[in-house]
Amino acid sequence: MLNRQHPRPGADVVTSTGGAPSLWRNRDFLTLWSGQVVSTLGARISSTAMPLLVLATTGSPADAGLVGAAGTLPFLIAYLPAGPLVDRYNRHRILLTSEILAGLALSTVPIALWLGLLTVAQLIVVAFVQGLCFVFFSVAETAALPRIVPPVLLPAAVAQNEARSRGAALAGGPLGGLLFGIDRALPFLADAISYAAASIALLFLRKDLQGRPTAPAEPLWQATLTGLRWIWRHLLIRTAVLLITVTNMVFQALVLTVVVLAQRHGAGPSAIGTMLGIYSGGGLAGALVAVKGHRYFTPKMVIIGVNWVWAALLPLFLFTTNPLGIGLIGAATSFISPVWNVVIFSYTALLVPNDILGRVTSAAMALAWGVMPIGSLAAGLLLTAAGPRGAVLALTAVMVATAVGATISPAVRHAPPLSPPDALDDTSPAP
Repeated sequence: MLNRQHPRPGADVVTSTGGAPSLWRNRDFLTLWSGQVVSTLGARISSTAMPLLVLATTGSPADAGLVGAAGTLPFLIAYLPAGPLVDRYNRHRILLTSEILAGLALSTVPIALWLGLLTVAQLIVVAFVQGLCFVFFSVAETAALPRIVPPVLLPAAVAQNEARSRGAALAGGPLGGLLFGIDRALPFLADAISYAAASIALLFLRKDLQGRPTAPAEPLWQATLTGLRWIWRHLLIRTAVLLITVTNMVFQALVLTVVVLAQRHGAGPSAIGTMLGIYSGGGLAGALVAVKGHRYFTPKMVIIGVNWVWAALLPLFLFTTNPLGIGLIGAATSFISPVWNVVIFSYTALLVPNDILGRVTSAAMALAWGVMPIGSLAAGLLLTAAGPRGAVLALTAVMVATAVGATISPAVRHAPPLSPPDALDDTSPAP
C-alpha cells in the first residue's frame, strides 16, 4: 500500500550543507510555496473586502450572506468530483488553470467598479468561481505535495503550508480593510495581481506531479466514490476524518458565538476586529511551532490530546466578557490546531497510494468542510434559543463527547507512529 521507495519517485531528497534533507533547498517546493504565500494573502484581502463591498453597495446583510454562501457552495458540490479529476488529469495544469480562472474572475470586480456596472449577481458568480477554483487547487496541491518533497520532509512541508495560511489570515484582514478604505477597487485589484504572480511561479515547477496509475481509469461517477470507500475501510483514517468533521462544525459555530458574546457586552466593530485578529494570531504561532514540534507527537497523542485540550478551553469563554480575554482563549484553541493538521494530513499523505490521493483528499474535504454551513446554521439556532452562554455550553458538550470518542476508539489507541514510513503499512485497510 505505502510506496516503499524512499524517497518517492519525483521527490528528490535535497540535502543541506550538513547532509540532512533540507526543505528550503527543494526548488520546486520553494517555488510553489512562495507563489502561494502571495496568492493566499491576496485571497484573504479580497475575502475581507467582499462583504464590505456588498454592504456598501446594497446595504443588505442578506445580499452579503448570499455572496458568502456562493463562495462556500463549491465545498459541498465540487470536492468529491474534484478528486478523480485531479488523479486522472495533469495536476500541474489543474493548478495553473485554477489560479488563472480565479484571477480573471476577480479582475472583473475592479473593472465593473470603475465602469459603475457592479451588481450583486456578478459578485455571486465571482465568489462561486473563486470557491470552485480553490477546491480544485487545494486537492491538486495536496496530491502533488508527496511528488515534490520526500516522505521525511512531508510533515515539515505541511507545517509550512499551515504557517502560510495562518499568516495570511492574520495579515489579510487588516490589509483588506485598509485598502478598501482607500479605494473600494484596491483589495480586488491586489488579489487579481496576486493570482497572476502565483500563476507565473507555477510555470517554473519542474517535477512531474502525476504518478503512473496502478489501475485502469474508473468511470467518473464510480471514481468519486473511491475516496469514500478507502476512508471507510481504513478505520484510523475514518475515525480521524469523522473527528475533524465534528470539530470543524464546532469551531465554525464558535466564531459567530464569540462575536455575539462580545457584542452583548458592548464590544464595537474595532474591538471585535482586534479580538478576531488575536484569535488568528494563535493559529500562526501554532503553525510556526508545528514546523519542528510535530516530530514529538504521535497520531495517538494528537488525536486524543488535542480534542481534550479543546474540550477544556471552550468553557473558559463563559468566564470573561472582555474582547481581549475572548481573543486570547480563541488564540489558545487556534494554537494547537496546526499540530493536528500537520500530523493527520502528513499521516494520510504517507499512507494513501499517490494515484488515489486526490480522490481520498477530496472525499475527506467534502466531509470535513461540507459541514461549515451546518455549523453556521447551528450557531444561529443556538444563539436564538439559548443565547451565547447557552451556545458555548452546547458546543462544549459536543467537544467533550468528541474527546471521549477519540479516547475510547481502538483505532486511535493503537495507531502506529508517523515515522518510519514503512510502519504505516501495518494499518492497511481491510479487504
